[in-house]
Amino acid sequence: MNASKNTHNKTKDLGKRQDEGGFLTAYKQKRDFKQTPEPQAKIKPKNGTKVFVVQKHWARNLHYDFRLQIKGVLKSWAVPKGPSLKENEKRLAVLTEDHPLDYAKFSGVIPQGQYGAGKVIIWDKGSFENVKTNSLDESFKQGRLEVKLRGRKLSGVYVLIRLKQSKNWLLFKTKKG
Repeated sequence: MNASKNTHNKTKDLGKRQDEGGFLTAYKQKRDFKQTPEPQAKIKPKNGTKVFVVQKHWARNLHYDFRLQIKGVLKSWAVPKGPSLKENEKRLAVLTEDHPLDYAKFSGVIPQGQYGAGKVIIWDKGSFENVKTNSLDESFKQGRLEVKLRGRKLSGVYVLIRLKQSKNWLLFKTKKG
């Protein structure tokens, strides 16, 4: 009986792996998955290549959602003017709730009455690597991420810097890389 319990607990833990520490709690609480086509957390993180996605989102206000795979979820920022292709052109990026990895493939229409109602398309996607020597998670906690993006539109080193311990960050492309 104990062996059965241990197996059950291990299986339960695997199902939670993408949501370790409750990273997706806010995401789940804001959505009614019977009403919205947005994905639930089903894709499990894999070691190796990290993904990024930028989604153009016609919600209450048009904006771009910039997402980086960090610690098994997509860390997400709303970028009102979208990421710039020009070096050193700074853009406001407002940290939002983490999204499941499945969201990197999401395009569709979020119905009226649902959180974030409006059309969502994938504007750019690709892989990225950490430029800094410390981990992505540690860089995020310190408030400075430097990543080399390899996308169709976004290519090169981009920096995210948190402003004064708030949800506001600056996003810009650098001359590095």
